[in-house]
Amino acid sequence: MTDINKLLEVMRKLRDAEDGCPWDVEQDFSTIAPYTVEEAYEVADAIERGDMDGLRDELGDLLFQVVFHARMAKEAGLFDFDDVVAGISDKMIRRHPHVFGSEAERALGQQTGSWEQIKEEERSNSGDGSALAGVARAIPALKRAEKLGKRASRTGFDWPDRRGVREKIHEEIEELEEAIVSRDQDHIEEEFGDVLFALVNMARHLDIDPEKALTGANYKFERRFRAMEADITDSGKRLRDFNLETLDTFWRAAKKRVD
Repeated sequence: MTDINKLLEVMRKLRDAEDGCPWDVEQDFSTIAPYTVEEAYEVADAIERGDMDGLRDELGDLLFQVVFHARMAKEAGLFDFDDVVAGISDKMIRRHPHVFGSEAERALGQQTGSWEQIKEEERSNSGDGSALAGVARAIPALKRAEKLGKRASRTGFDWPDRRGVREKIHEEIEELEEAIVSRDQDHIEEEFGDVLFALVNMARHLDIDPEKALTGANYKFERRFRAMEADITDSGKRLRDFNLETLDTFWRAAKKRVD
């Protein structure tokens, strides 16, 4: 039994209605989906930490999620793991004509924009002709905003330069301030979302990954806050023992030492 067949058999037994694991048997696509997303993030975290042993384990966990979904689909008569493998193999071959195509296509090499052109043709064949077709709703909001902006930009619907985006950001902040005055929480949330969307568009114009930028900001804040906590602990006090002005002094000291 090959390793992948062994894993498929493990999954089959876990889902066996009579002798399987009760928890695994009662799951469906919607209940497993959050675990699939979580495992993908854990893969990314292992890479960020440079933990290659952890990455090996997390990739296994992520593969198990694929097998889990494929098993449930097979039970429902929809598709199976072999169909998943065949589908992604065909897709990669189709999207890399400079590697797998005709002799003439391979001789041309990779053509700028060919990847997106092929993907656009695939979206058109799917029946949804929108330029925004295929941008999954379940991906993180920052990444989805970036993808939506890029798709719209390819149609010409975009600011010609960063100045227009900057003006849009200021406009959205003003509208947020007006919403705050109204005290309408739904309106405030809507306008706050517009500010974030405008900032993501600025990131796109600056060729910055907004998710990566925010992740970096999170890590930086965490490092500096922990350094501030350590300074306060060394003083024999607790954070709650100081007012905001004094805490800000500790914070500024931590910033000078921690990148």
